[in-house]
Amino acid sequence: MHPHRRHLAAFSVLVSALVVSAPAAAQGADLVLKIGHVAPLTGNQAHLGKDNEIAAKMAVADLNKAGIQLGGKKVRFELISEDDGADPKQGTAAAQKLVDAKVVGVIGHLNSGTTIPASAIYHKAGIPQISPSATNPKYTQQGFDGAFRVVANDQRLGGVLGRYAATELKGQRVAVIDDRTAYGQGVADEFVKGLKSAGVEVVARQYTNDRATDFSGILTAIRGKKPDVVFYGGMDAVAGPMIRQMRQQGIDATVVGGDGVCTGDLPKLAGPALGDRKLFCAEAGGVTGAYVAKDKAFRERFRKETGQEVKLYAPYVYDATMMLAEAIQKAQSADPKKVIAALKGLKYEGVTGPIAFDAKGDVLSGTLTLFTYEKGSRSLVRVIQ
Repeated sequence: MHPHRRHLAAFSVLVSALVVSAPAAAQGADLVLKIGHVAPLTGNQAHLGKDNEIAAKMAVADLNKAGIQLGGKKVRFELISEDDGADPKQGTAAAQKLVDAKVVGVIGHLNSGTTIPASAIYHKAGIPQISPSATNPKYTQQGFDGAFRVVANDQRLGGVLGRYAATELKGQRVAVIDDRTAYGQGVADEFVKGLKSAGVEVVARQYTNDRATDFSGILTAIRGKKPDVVFYGGMDAVAGPMIRQMRQQGIDATVVGGDGVCTGDLPKLAGPALGDRKLFCAEAGGVTGAYVAKDKAFRERFRKETGQEVKLYAPYVYDATMMLAEAIQKAQSADPKKVIAALKGLKYEGVTGPIAFDAKGDVLSGTLTLFTYEKGSRSLVRVIQ
């Protein structure tokens, strides 16, 4: 039996006198529990959002095969997926839709810029939210007891990258560009702090936006500073074309980026301009030891079932969804407030590793994985714990 199915089968062994409060319950034999999912399903980040949505569907399908019961009734999980377009206003509208649908919890959002404003809506409604990818520290610093994330935040990710650029890449003249989103600016700010802690100063700082296609102005300004390292805070859809234009302008600097850049699609987006070992990036997560095999098995299953590779966050979405379901089991209730309480003390063994939260809702482990690109493919540099 698949290890996840063995794990899920244990969910069905429950106390027969269980009392259930299920705001999303349906009339009939099955108890229907709605799980919300939000990501950009349209726009230039749709490839990442759809990757997340597929993983959430996989998790829900596994849960429905497990024969989970609450209060003597078989549970059927239903995924309600919303598109936030990576836009804060659209994100809050999507959040309100899920609140109105009486979901028991939300997996999302993908971006910090949509996660943070949406979190206030979920908090007011008392609904737990587990983000598989939002890294801006502010998300869990608002005092919202239902806000959780399963990846390290920008303070760790950006700081590590800054020190790596200074000490390992020997950067002496470093330029920084960000897309002014909560994620892009946040990770760039933390990168600069990490850089300065290693004794290296920034020679240029420029800004773009998350839908830009022409970078000639900012690249001309940077080229005059003769950087040996350029950091970009943003997502792969902008990073790819930017790298192409950097090389066209004769900027041969090594590029460094956060997890938004660190995707399987980047070689296609950047083309030959990406080069070999000319870009280094960090993913907010990482597996070691026995979890390497579990992560590999998930990625192989994903490929078999979808015909495509995991792009970035799918394993974390899968774990977040399964963790929400396990919290329901631990709480012996689908009351969102009781689920939040269960999440706070939960220790979950996922495909990405062990997951538990601190008092603010940040993941305790904070593992990072450094990657580079060679011959058009992403390759592992090392895992940092």
